[in-house]
Amino acid sequence: MTEPEPASASAELAANRYGKSAIRLVKIVRGADGNAVRDLTVAISLEGDFASSYVDGDNSLVVATDTMKNTVYAFAREHLNGAVEAFGSVLARHFVDVPQVEQATVSIEEHAWRPIGAVGAAADAFSRDRSSTRTAVVTATRDEFTVDAGIADLTLMKTAKSAFAGFPRDEFTTLPDTDDRIMATKLSATWRYIDETDYEVSFDAIVRTLLEVFAEHESA
Repeated sequence: MTEPEPASASAELAANRYGKSAIRLVKIVRGADGNAVRDLTVAISLEGDFASSYVDGDNSLVVATDTMKNTVYAFAREHLNGAVEAFGSVLARHFVDVPQVEQATVSIEEHAWRPIGAVGAAADAFSRDRSSTRTAVVTATRDEFTVDAGIADLTLMKTAKSAFAGFPRDEFTTLPDTDDRIMATKLSATWRYIDETDYEVSFDAIVRTLLEVFAEHESA
């Protein structure tokens, strides 16, 4: 009896991407009235014509992740002078200009530092503000460009204007109805810009609206 021949095995490279994450960047902006701290964590992801690296071990088209890191540092000197959305846009456009790159995604978290000392005093000492983190994700292709801004881990509490009543009850329910209670939560939000804009003004307005609505809304 002749043994059947084994089926030939084949593999196909699917969609793939690679990049550099957790790039730590701190820039001190010095001024006559004190200093400012820009503290960023940046991640870069590239998609494109990199199949030869996976299939043939040919790295001739691969942008080194060390190059990504150094590009972030180099661009920060000139371009990190405003909103993180704008900085991410410059980086994304730079990488998508590489011929073999079809899509570049730059993700940024900005960690806030607040000056220590009296109002009006020159700022040269700071404390880390962990109440929230500003975020931006910029994605660029040859034809499209998107900017998703946001805020993460915004911790909030209100001591009134929150209720919980009228819920189903059974033999395991002990919670009483209440029309006034403490409410605490951690909020993350993202929004997409369809056009370039003044990102700083927009960010401040959106966060202010989130806070005002949270504070004033009568929540049933």
